Amino acid sequence: MSKRLLGLLLVLPALAVIAALFILPLIMSAVGAFRVEGGALGFDNFVKTFDLYTSDIIFTVVIVGLSTVLIGLGSIAIGGYLTLGEHPRAVAILRWLYRWPMFIPFIVVGQILRTFLSKNGMMNNTAVSLGLMNPLDAVSFLDWRGIVIAFVWKQTPFVALLVAGAMASINRDTIEAARNLGASKFRLLFEIIVPQVAVTLTVGLILSFVTMMSVLSVPLMINAQSPTMLTADIAFRVNAYGDYGVANALGLVSLVLASSVAWIYLRQSLKERA
Repeated sequence: MSKRLLGLLLVLPALAVIAALFILPLIMSAVGAFRVEGGALGFDNFVKTFDLYTSDIIFTVVIVGLSTVLIGLGSIAIGGYLTLGEHPRAVAILRWLYRWPMFIPFIVVGQILRTFLSKNGMMNNTAVSLGLMNPLDAVSFLDWRGIVIAFVWKQTPFVALLVAGAMASINRDTIEAARNLGASKFRLLFEIIVPQVAVTLTVGLILSFVTMMSVLSVPLMINAQSPTMLTADIAFRVNAYGDYGVANALGLVSLVLASSVAWIYLRQSLKERA
């Protein structure tokens, strides 16, 4: 009992910090989502939320879902080449380059891509200077496409780092056996390697999904028009109207969306363990 009490005392400060800084604000925000005028509880904030922001909710799910799929494909491609690549110099260059976006904050990513993807940005100017495009044909990518590009560019290195590490730890005998039987690199990657790192890939994609759901700077700097992402709506309700009720309701919707993805992964993990 003394050892258990000592262990409890040791972890008590950490538990107190978690409770005070995470759990308590989460509970207060959830309660605030149901609090209406006069201090009563009701669903008025959620009715207003879905009346005004249903298109933004759908937009957020589509953007984050599409970005997650592209991040998964990109990380598989990077990890696969690092594992199966036959050119040591190219592998070394890729290993050195692909990690750099991990160290760039989202707000800097938004500013970089706003400069790069605008109608008069670096991408269009380069294409015009090379004769690949007429200046009148230049198109701005500061819309949903810019958000997807920003998310994929920023989060792919993080997932690729996890996936590449998992691929490097795979028993090479299975890969060599498949090669001896005539398997192509595509089949090696998607039928031999990816199934063995599926858990690591899923964890990375879930963390990226939750991260993208919480980003504010990218949608504000790249896609300020409607529809936009829920984080921008939350900031607008607080800053423009001081409407914390609807803002809390939007936050609770975001929490449900993020938790549903985590729940799917936890359910699958429990099935595998069982």
